[in-house]
Amino acid sequence: MFSNPDQFSNATKASFDAQLSAMSDLANKALHSVAELVELNMNTVKATLEHSSAAAQQILAAKDAQEVMAVGSAQAQPNAEKALAYARHLAGIAAKAQAEFTKAAEERMAETSRHVSTLMDDLSKSAPAGSENAIAMIKASIANASSGYEQLTKVAKQAGETLEDNISQATKHFVPAAEKPARSKK
Repeated sequence: MFSNPDQFSNATKASFDAQLSAMSDLANKALHSVAELVELNMNTVKATLEHSSAAAQQILAAKDAQEVMAVGSAQAQPNAEKALAYARHLAGIAAKAQAEFTKAAEERMAETSRHVSTLMDDLSKSAPAGSENAIAMIKASIANASSGYEQLTKVAKQAGETLEDNISQATKHFVPAAEKPARSKK
């Protein structure tokens, strides 16, 4: 279908370069998200160790069982708040990564669609007579694949939004539950 081997070679090279660039871009985004996650976990571990050490010091300094129980009760509220803050930060990292991946995928899909459309136009110009139906079928297949991808992207966005909403709802329910022990001891 190509009028000369150079057209095929150039189209193949352009496709390969685009795929390589897309993979590199996605890998960089993934590494950045993993780095954020590692930083969050390292900070959380450091803060938890410091907090646990301080709590252990308080428990060791306690004079009786009642004081030990009071120290343990006093730790419940801050621990719940820290767990909630961690979950929010983690959800933020996940949402940001999902948004970046979606944006990159949409950009690549648009670019690929433009390249395929140009390629199909070039092919149809140099195609032999009588191949119009085959070209039309290929174009329809490409259009259907693009529509399917767009639908998949919409579903992925909705799933991400639903996840964020569920985390927000869980947070609204978790905060009052975490505050109850602190209120009841006053």
